[in-house]
This record gives sequence, C-alpha cells and structure tokens, in this order.
Amino acid sequence: MENREIARILHETAELLEIDGAIIGRYRSYEKAAELIYSIPERIEELAKDRKKLTELPGIGDNMAEHIDEILKTGDYGLRKKLLKKYPATLLDVLSLQGLGPKKAAFLWKNFKAGTVEDVAKLAREQKLRDVPGFGEKTEENILRAVEFFKKSTGRFRINAAEATAEQVAAYIQTLGKQIASVTPAGSLRRGKETIGDLDFIVIPAGKYSQKSVDAIFEHILKYPPIEEVLAHGENKISFLLPNGMQVDVRVIPPESYGAALLYFTGSKEHNVALRGRANAMGYTLNEYALTTLKSGKTVAGKTEAEIYAKLDLPYIEPELREMTGEIEAAEAGKLPKLITLDDIRGDLQMHTTASDGKNSIEEMAEAARDLGYEYIALTDHSKAVTVANGLDEKRTLAQIKKIRAAEKSVGGIRLLASSEVDILKNGALDLSDEVLAQLDLVVVSIHSYMNLERAAMTERILAALENPYTQILAHPTGRLVLRRDPYDYDMERVFDACRERGVAVECNAYPDRLDLRDAHLRLAKQRGVKVVISTDAHSTSQLQVMKYGVQTARRGWLEARDVINTLPYEKFLAALRAKPGSTKKDRSASRARSQSG
Repeated sequence: MENREIARILHETAELLEIDGAIIGRYRSYEKAAELIYSIPERIEELAKDRKKLTELPGIGDNMAEHIDEILKTGDYGLRKKLLKKYPATLLDVLSLQGLGPKKAAFLWKNFKAGTVEDVAKLAREQKLRDVPGFGEKTEENILRAVEFFKKSTGRFRINAAEATAEQVAAYIQTLGKQIASVTPAGSLRRGKETIGDLDFIVIPAGKYSQKSVDAIFEHILKYPPIEEVLAHGENKISFLLPNGMQVDVRVIPPESYGAALLYFTGSKEHNVALRGRANAMGYTLNEYALTTLKSGKTVAGKTEAEIYAKLDLPYIEPELREMTGEIEAAEAGKLPKLITLDDIRGDLQMHTTASDGKNSIEEMAEAARDLGYEYIALTDHSKAVTVANGLDEKRTLAQIKKIRAAEKSVGGIRLLASSEVDILKNGALDLSDEVLAQLDLVVVSIHSYMNLERAAMTERILAALENPYTQILAHPTGRLVLRRDPYDYDMERVFDACRERGVAVECNAYPDRLDLRDAHLRLAKQRGVKVVISTDAHSTSQLQVMKYGVQTARRGWLEARDVINTLPYEKFLAALRAKPGSTKKDRSASRARSQSG
C-alpha cells in the first residue's frame, strides 16, 4: 500500500473517534501518525518489515505499529470499520462544515439520523434546529452558509490559484498607501504547499500602532469588491470569504510582534508546537506576539523570525522546511540544507512548440527563455503515440531537429537542445526508434497512457524504459494531476535505484497542475542519490514563468543546487547526462558540435 492510503485510513479513524467522543490524546495519536506517514519519503510498507525501524519514527509506538501492520495485511483497520458501522462515512463531510464540531455532528446523527451534508442542510432549511438546545436560529443560518461553502469548493486550491488570489488581495490592501508598512502572506502558501486551504496575511501599519490605525485598515479592506461574506471581525483580525470559496484571514500586528506572528501563522502547526516546547524547556514562552521569559514575562525576541530562532539556539529554518520532518534535528546538528533558489536554474528541459501541442514557435520559446536569463533549453515536443497532442513520428522528429539547429543560430544567446518527450508504451518500449533517438541531444521519456496498470506491471514498464540506453530523463514520474488525478502505482524505490545505476535523472515538473515529483518523492530521490531536473512543461512562453513552483517544491524536498543538474553550466550539464551508446560524457559536447556543423 502507498503511504497516502495508510495515512487516509488513520486520518479517517481519528475523525471518527473525535465524533465518537474519544479523549483528545487518543484521536490525536492517529492524526499525528497519519500526518507523518503522508509526509515521509520512505515507504511505510518497507519500514514495517522491521518493527524497530518503524517504531523509531516519531509518534509511532508499539501500539500504532500494530495498527499499521493490520492495515498493511488487511487493507483496512478494524477500529475504523467498527466506527463506520456506528456512523456513516458521510458524517466526515458533516464534520467539515464550518462551525459544526464533532459534538454537534454526533448529536445530529444520534437525534435526527442526519448523516450527510444534505441531511443537515434539510434540517436547517426546515427550521428544525432553532428550538434545540445548543443550536438556535443563528446556528441554522450558519449551517446553510457553511453548506453553500462546502458545495462551492473541496476546500483546497492549487498553489498558483492561491498565489494569484493572494497577490490581488495584497495589492488591494497596499492601495491604502502610506498607512501600510508591509503586507506578508503566511500560512501554507508561504511554506510552498502544493494545495492551499485558505490565505493568511500579516499586515504591519505604518507609524504608531493603535486600535485606530487597525480599524482604518480593516475599514479599507472590507471595501474590497470581491468580498462575498465577512466571517469574523475582531480587534486585530478579520476573516472573509471570496466568490471562489477561499477564506482570507488578515491580522494587523504591531512591528515588534511581526516575527512572532509571521512564525506562528506560517506554521506548520507541528513545527510551532515543537518550537513552543523547546522554548518552555529553555525558560521561555512563545506565542504569536513574542518570545518572553517564563518568570518575568520580559520580551526577548519578536521582531523577526531569525531572532526568535537564535534565542532558541537554532539557525533560521526556511518556511518550506517547517513540516516537522526532521528540520529541527537538522538545525541542531548544523545540517540544514542550503536550499536551491530560482536564480540557480540555468536551463529548462521540457517545453512544447507548435510542432505538437504548444502555442508558440521554437524561436518564440527560445527568445522568451533567453530573456529569463537561461543558458540552454530543451525543445521536447511529443512523440507520435500522443495523438491528441499531434505527436511527432520519426520523419517529423528528424525535421524538427533540423529546425531547432537552425533556430539556435538565428536566435542567438542561448543553446537549444533538440529533444523529444518520448512516450513510454504499455510494454515499456519507447515510441521512437533508436536510430532517431541517437540523433537527439536529449531524450526525455514519460507515460501518457495505460495509467491503471497493476503495481508490478507499471514497475516493470518503467524499468524497461530505463533499460533503453538512450533514456536520460524520466519526466513527471508519477503522472498525478493535483486535485484531479492520483499518481499511478509502482515501486518507486526500485525505479529510483535503477535511475541512479543508469545515470537517468528524474524530473520535478514545475507545472502547478502536476508538481511531479512531489516534495516527499524528491527527498527520497536525494537520499537515494538520484539526479534531479526541474522543468516547466511549458506549452507557451508565458508558462515558462512557472519554474518558481518547481523550485519551491524542490525546496520542500530539501534539495540544494548541487542535487539539480540543470543548475550546472551548459558543458557540465551535458557531462552530467547519461552518455549515449558508443560515447562518453567527455566527448558528448564535441559530438553535438559536429552534428550542428553537419
């Protein structure tokens, strides 16, 4: 079983226990285990073969290890099944309704057999809750609003959509001009998560902080035209709902608390809990306002995140690492990675032109990439199996190679690699002949069909593609589409080991619908010594800009510039690629120069 499946079962067990009225410690143990299992790169199925290794994981004791063993053996968990006999699975959706906690959800089921969102909405619409103790007319109104919100959205948004909304909100807040010192996004957006639940902003007013200055800022914000509903309005926080279903929380904070607030509201919750525990052990207390001494309450840090970390005897931990997956231990040991940055990227290794399903020509893509400061790019139009994308057969591929060679000379200032995104067929063979593959500067392979193969068959399919001596990069290796399609199933450890042994790089596809490989898989690739590239998969010049999402995902995967080969200068990048049959890494550049002159 994949980690995500095990994590889902444990998470649902936690939610059902909460509905059932279990003590907080009991259901939180399942939540913590689920969060850990989903985030770590190692396969739990493999770790579980050695009980000692499994129980060495934080939060996984002997009892939880037994629960995990049961899930692996049966595909389910007895306690979850028992609870689902007592409560319908749809009650988990009811629990997600804003303002309707586990006690009320359990009450509605027990007294009204309301086990779905629609059941609860019906009770509210028919005014059957207004005379019920603990509910009332206002609760009915809140339930109906919450149901509408539930229907509008799954509650998660891809990072590019969330970022676009955040930029619009921040730009509006800043139109207040001199009254605003800064507007900073926090939350999961700042940590670079692939999907975002809601937006958090920390606003610092210019001049003296006072309730009057806070109220003036809120008055301005609440005039933002897209606001659909104001959810909360307190002394220093407002929350509102946008038409797309996204909730926005804005907090106005005094400058001396900026660092503490930014740290707290960036999260993750688990990272914050660990920092607060560390602070207490050192004689401090840490909250969203400041780091203070336990005895006197004197503030010792708060203006910046860095000074808070320093007071806790830790180096600054980048937001992308704050997921409680070993970052504090690494910081203590002085082993935090020097994370890759967008400026480190020297080339983009997957993009499409009008030859297949792209919107711009070779020359237009090359000029746009050159303007971004890239030294080289690979033009990777689809091969013939991808008929819906007008894939190229052998004859058209050879013609495209010539066009790319000519474009390099006409555009100037950037090196163009004649490449192809070659489809991996069902049997693992590549979609172009070896004779044509030999003439390409770079061979990128990927899967676009038969994604529902059994785990063993999919594993063998990918391994067969890696056996082809011309394969150099495995693109979007899991085939997942964020919020739309699960990854296909295969033995990633075996595939990564084969990539390492053969010198094949794996791709972090920066397109926000993919972000494939995801953060945990990139960390696994690094641990297993696999080369990584970050590519945009751009189908237009404007999409070249999404490289930032791939870099941020790589940062969440603990990658440094040295882990990503398209941070290398052109000649060193060529040398880092898997050598073609009959050549060596040293003579590849000379071979390409001869092919260009010919």
